[in-house]
Amino acid sequence: MAGERTELAWWRTGLAALAVAVGIGRLAPELQESGATWPYVVVGIGFALYGIALFTQGTIRGREEAGPLGEEKHPMGWRTAALAAAGPLLGLAVVGLIALP
Repeated sequence: MAGERTELAWWRTGLAALAVAVGIGRLAPELQESGATWPYVVVGIGFALYGIALFTQGTIRGREEAGPLGEEKHPMGWRTAALAAAGPLLGLAVVGLIALP
């Protein structure tokens, strides 16, 4: 159970990074009256990519704690694999939302 809590902590941090990405990349430039908005977009995309990396690292670490490769205590089923893929894909969607006008 401790390994699952650790994996979920990585995912929670990834979700927080995506929330920060939207706030910095999309909302902060809207509040600015004048000046360049590209720095906000760049930092927002950076936070979104960081969130994707956290999702990936959490999933990899969770699989490593489950047991050696090929001898997993809890093999990854299709539901777990779908959820593991959904986080980074949604993170890429956030990058698209921030980057597109």
